[in-house]
Amino acid sequence: MDWKGEWKRIGWMFAGFVACYLLPVGATRFDRAVGEALSQVRWYAREHVLLGMVPAFFIAGAIRVFVRRGAVLKYLGSGASRTVAYGVAAVSGAVLTVCSCTVLPLFSGIYTMGAGLGPACTFLYSGPAINVTATIITARVLGFELGAARAIGAVLFSLVIGLSMWALFRDDGARKAGGSFEAEEAGVKERPGWQTMLLFGSLVGLLVAANWGDSGSHAEHAGHAASGGLGAHWLVAALFAVALGALLVRWFGLPLTGVLAVAFGVAAAAAVTRQPSAAFTAGALGLWVACAFSGGGAGEWAAAVWRSASETLPLLLVGILLSGFLLGKPGGEGIVPSDWVAQAVGGNSLRAAFVSSA
Repeated sequence: MDWKGEWKRIGWMFAGFVACYLLPVGATRFDRAVGEALSQVRWYAREHVLLGMVPAFFIAGAIRVFVRRGAVLKYLGSGASRTVAYGVAAVSGAVLTVCSCTVLPLFSGIYTMGAGLGPACTFLYSGPAINVTATIITARVLGFELGAARAIGAVLFSLVIGLSMWALFRDDGARKAGGSFEAEEAGVKERPGWQTMLLFGSLVGLLVAANWGDSGSHAEHAGHAASGGLGAHWLVAALFAVALGALLVRWFGLPLTGVLAVAFGVAAAAAVTRQPSAAFTAGALGLWVACAFSGGGAGEWAAAVWRSASETLPLLLVGILLSGFLLGKPGGEGIVPSDWVAQAVGGNSLRAAFVSSA
């Protein structure tokens, strides 16, 4: 047996066994940290995955399937004007109400479609920071000066980060730019750009409306129906959902029976649970299944949605679980004492800002 290639594996197995053997189960802080990790990942699944990540996966899949590479390359590709590419990437996130997790599938979508790494990273950084909702809330809570500083600073720093990534990975950009996209687009069905824009408008509108709560958490919004109320934003979301179904049937090849089956599932979920978020989830799952069993562009869209979700969501959930274990959920206590955190990043000193950033 060739032991040379096995020593690394043996070392990892031994380290894993020692870690399991020494787990401090029963210790108050450890047990509490495990509970905080589970609570944090449950909160994230309820607050962000259903209403934020799921629509983002559909948008990212639509970018991969329905947007021609030529359009992406024209504005964000390595061969585009640097001023145009970085300018579009830095401000295009302003129309999206997305968090730093929700923007990841969108970043993956435009990068896969041929956007240069620099502009894609610029979009990744600026998108969550300059969306209209976040900017307005910052200005209202902290004052106009800080709201404006946030928006301007996000754009400037996103440009610095994007250009830095381009400089560090210039060979990758050259590789992406050297590919031939004409052959890949040969089988893509031509359709007017305004049809694709209407599709994306309905998807983005659905994402924004579903997350545009009155106040409090998504869990509280979800309970409005149970107490006899229904937020106006859910009615707007329903209108965008109807528009999305009509567009998919009219121009994108989804059978009418599939859309009607999804609508029935949404109505049934709303009637049984009396929670809009449950109906939203049923609609998203039903739409994916309907597209997966359809041919043409709808089937390719379902495959692209699954690819985005499978690439991103497991890593995010593991990261949230680990962060909950280390620091706990807001107001909780993880394995790292909060006193240590306060000592490291408390106050407004340069050292605290540097440690917090790191």
